Amino acid sequence: MIRILLAEDEEAMRTYLARALENAGYSVVAVDRGTAAIPLLERERFDLLLSDIVMPEMDGIELAQRCSEISPATKVMFITGFAAVTLKANREAPQARVLSKPFHLRDLVMEVDRIFASAA
Repeated sequence: MIRILLAEDEEAMRTYLARALENAGYSVVAVDRGTAAIPLLERERFDLLLSDIVMPEMDGIELAQRCSEISPATKVMFITGFAAVTLKANREAPQARVLSKPFHLRDLVMEVDRIFASAA
């Protein structure tokens, strides 16, 4: 089963996203900040890091950079509500997909499916 590490600081959004991905057949571990994701990346294997970009303590871009050091095989996808942040993410993490809020859950699941379909 494909394992996803979800880092999203907004509780309602985190619950909403995790449920949609689990309903689509993915295994999801959700955390509320980037600093909580690092120890998980160090001890467990994840196929995808799905991270909000704007979070307290450690933003999603820094988290993605740390993820690439700790677990280079883990793919990265960002979700954000800020267009300017999307541009920064594209410059600093060129291997990552960016999904801008608001989006429909169907779009999120399709993007995640696409990431793993292209890897197959």
